[in-house]
Amino acid sequence: MNQDELLARLNGIEWNDFECKRAQRGVPEDAYKTVSAFANTAGGWLVFGVSERDERLEISGVETPDKVQNDFLAALRGGQKLNRVIAVEPHRYEIDGKHVFAFHVPEATRADKPVYLKGDPRQSYVRRGAGDEQCTQSELERLLRDASQERYDGMVLPDMPVDRCFDLDTVKWYQAQFARRNPEHKEIADPTEFLLNWNFIVEQAGTLLPTRAGVLLFGEGRYVRQILPRPVLDYQRIDTAFEHWSAEQRWHDRYVFEENIFQTWQGLVARYMRIAEHPFSLDPSSLRRTDDPPDYVAFREAAINLLIHQDYGDHGRKASIRLFTDRTIFWNPGDAFATEAELLDPTEKEVRNPSIVKAFRRIGLSDQAGTGIRAIFRNWHELGRVPPQLNNDKARKQFELVLLNQLLVTEAMQHFRQTIGANLNREQADVLALALGQPDDGRISLTDIRGLGVATTQQARRIADFLVQQQLLQAVSDTLFEVPEALRQRFAGAPVAGTGSGTQQAKPSTGEVTGEVTGEVTGEVTGEVRKLLLVMAGEMKRAEIQAALGLKHEDHFRDAYLSPALAAGVIEMTIPDKPRSSKQRYRLTAKGLALQGKAQ
Repeated sequence: MNQDELLARLNGIEWNDFECKRAQRGVPEDAYKTVSAFANTAGGWLVFGVSERDERLEISGVETPDKVQNDFLAALRGGQKLNRVIAVEPHRYEIDGKHVFAFHVPEATRADKPVYLKGDPRQSYVRRGAGDEQCTQSELERLLRDASQERYDGMVLPDMPVDRCFDLDTVKWYQAQFARRNPEHKEIADPTEFLLNWNFIVEQAGTLLPTRAGVLLFGEGRYVRQILPRPVLDYQRIDTAFEHWSAEQRWHDRYVFEENIFQTWQGLVARYMRIAEHPFSLDPSSLRRTDDPPDYVAFREAAINLLIHQDYGDHGRKASIRLFTDRTIFWNPGDAFATEAELLDPTEKEVRNPSIVKAFRRIGLSDQAGTGIRAIFRNWHELGRVPPQLNNDKARKQFELVLLNQLLVTEAMQHFRQTIGANLNREQADVLALALGQPDDGRISLTDIRGLGVATTQQARRIADFLVQQQLLQAVSDTLFEVPEALRQRFAGAPVAGTGSGTQQAKPSTGEVTGEVTGEVTGEVTGEVRKLLLVMAGEMKRAEIQAALGLKHEDHFRDAYLSPALAAGVIEMTIPDKPRSSKQRYRLTAKGLALQGKAQ
């Protein structure tokens, strides 16, 4: 962090990776709680010499800088305050004659967590928002479980009857897939010998014992539930947009999977087939679609990621998949050990359940190591949609992936590019569209740019630097960029012929655009547009049309009714050069009048 970046952070607020302490003449005791919290979560910056006044941060300065710095670094290296040696990255500044320190506390490795105070694991902290919170017992158990050298899924279950705990149909199914996928391996017909060969059963003192991975993957239902007293997966299909849904509303299809993991996978595929837009065939050896359309690839990889990486030792929370009309949300108990940037790298990564992961890879149900998340982002980008959202919450140890059915480059963005005369290639145009589509400040990071299918951080930086040279982006920091204020305001006010909204939404399975302007009058109208035609009488305000249709949500009305009607040329604006005018009215065109007559 350089001095300009520090000053920029001080103009903001303290957050999950930034904490300030006055530390005028000594190191405050609660600074070590922050060190524990940063180390146990995702790392962060601890700043000395900054005070809070009237809810604003201001530089107060460290009066004894050498003493404060030496005492703090000695405590982090001494092993007395904390159970681990913490190698912070120190920075020293002099601002307006006052001394300020900024220490970057790195995230501890999986094996080094939890980092705690005074030799007491109960004094472990995690970072949430702008605060340091002491770990609850369940949170501490999650940290300890992940830190164990003996991986949870590889542990032996001595009290489980090896001759009764496996579902033979599942084992035979897996053996058949394995034989097709790996013809070079000698076939082992006997189920017990097969499981023994691949360490799902182990031999100890002449006794055969199942492993936890073996029972979770292949077990009979009642034995699975003995070691996992909560569902493997809660699947819900909710036929409404996420923003229009509330927890009180009932789902339209739900299944709670409490079988073994492979039975859960097969059941999930069957449910996906029910909602697929077009029929397709599956490769029986891998349950992959033979034509592998991008939407299925993304769903498949996200679902497998959920099954193989969740924390099966967490018995209080269950994994879930919720399918809304505008997005699909995959939620998992258990965070990823890698950062979001690392998840986009094609490298081997440390995993929570190595035995379960390898079982999927042996039959081709999980791509080569380190490529699953990349495949999701790549295929979603092929559909022309905004990048998936990742929330790897290391404080709560949970992971969420959201596939948004929203187009990246809207017609409003295409029109705007024409007005600014920018000559951009596909990658550069996509980055600009991503920045323009961000709420509020239009900021994007190099990692965000990589989410568009850009292979490396260096390539992402070259694209960002080009857009900065063209004055379409400006650098906030070395890795963060934003749309200039004037350009953002210009885009917000840019009229687009025939549109009332710049939002485009894609169908969940096909990637086709729905409820949006195409720029062409095709002669085809949707059922929603036909309903709109029936209520049109003279010149009407937007609110009047919406009320006549009995619709409560403006965004839904615009996306499903108004914008498609304008696109089809059946209605028009009375003030087309000022689409956002408060005096704007809508009326039927000649085509609309003709269609209204046929519909009545």
